Amino acid sequence: MTTRTTSRATALAATGLLLTACGSGSGQAGPPSFEGRGPITYVAGKDTTGTVQPMLDRWNKAHPKEKVTFIQLPTDPDAQRQQMIQNAETKSDAYTVLSLDAVWTSEFAAHRWIDRLPEKRFPLGRMLKPVVETSRYRGGLYAVPGSSDGGLLYYRTDLLKKAGVARPPTTWAQMTAACAKVKRLPEAKGMSCYAGQFQKYEGLTVNFAEAVNSAGGTVTDPNGRPDVDTPEARKGLDFLARSFKDGTIPRKAITYLEEDGRQAFQSGKLVFLRNWPYAYSLAQRSGVKGKFATAPLPGLNGPGSSSLGGHNMAVSSSAGNKATALDFIKFMSSEDNTRTFLEDASVAPPYASLYDDKALIAQYPYLPVLKESILRAVPRPRVVQYGDVTSAVQQETYAALTGEKSSARALKDLQKALRKAVAL
Repeated sequence: MTTRTTSRATALAATGLLLTACGSGSGQAGPPSFEGRGPITYVAGKDTTGTVQPMLDRWNKAHPKEKVTFIQLPTDPDAQRQQMIQNAETKSDAYTVLSLDAVWTSEFAAHRWIDRLPEKRFPLGRMLKPVVETSRYRGGLYAVPGSSDGGLLYYRTDLLKKAGVARPPTTWAQMTAACAKVKRLPEAKGMSCYAGQFQKYEGLTVNFAEAVNSAGGTVTDPNGRPDVDTPEARKGLDFLARSFKDGTIPRKAITYLEEDGRQAFQSGKLVFLRNWPYAYSLAQRSGVKGKFATAPLPGLNGPGSSSLGGHNMAVSSSAGNKATALDFIKFMSSEDNTRTFLEDASVAPPYASLYDDKALIAQYPYLPVLKESILRAVPRPRVVQYGDVTSAVQQETYAALTGEKSSARALKDLQKALRKAVAL
């Protein structure tokens, strides 16, 4: 979700060269000693599911002298990141355990804002490999996966069936054609076809990267160099820009964050929605209960690629009571507790076994689709100056979606901006 959200993934993936470009040398040092016990804080984006505090209450009951206070930051991931950076730069001890968007881990490790962790304390071998990789920097472990995330296509099963559409779409063209059939139904009057996250924030970077990757393009090449000014990338951005222009995506979706799209889908305003798995349990409590399902994201010529989302838990370098912090991370990231978050809030777990659990699949039929989404996902750029990269992507993508620039012009300008952002 956005708070995890926020949390897709691509050939934006950067190499070790980029990861060391602003090298602090932190990746070379061994794990620090984790000493001190007492109260700590857990810092994360706003909990829209209502499941975090009950988990903290369990910890606090068992650890009355080491209680955890929940500090909730804004829903917007960009605002979360900025507040965490401000805390780190002032070396404040107000924040102890940070819930980082997976793509921020390298940036925070490179600047020594978080500590290197002792790997043997955590069951990383039981977690999905792509998820664990997001928590590493220069060979060291700097965070522990608390959740993963992959984008899903939510769709109205009742309307597709009534319109004679037998299967969910695997391509953008099929999705558009299915929408046309559904919108001819009386009960679909006033509905729009599709929406994702298109406000100028991290969600836009995710949706842009997914579109580019799903059209066969990349944002950076295998060596971490920007490679976004290509015919393939243009096809991906053109799909989004054209969809806004022809009404496939409603004009109001230019303001959508995760929650806006979820609420629109639940209130019957959308046939299709791109969102994270957290929306599943909430939709099951709404008016579309029993009327929707999930599928892999569609692409240009077949199933698309999600961005790799999720959140990692890290220890702030300036915090106190780090022995308590380490134990708390182990508690929150345990298989039992991540299973609870899955069952209560549809939060994607990092553990591979949970996606193959027959009892869970019977209760949450989207799990096989989600596992496929995560394993096929492409990471966003794991670069030290991630803020500059995502800001450039948002700026140029937004210009194309609002008609301020053509897709071709926006991509040329983005190529220049990314070269500057990742310059050594």
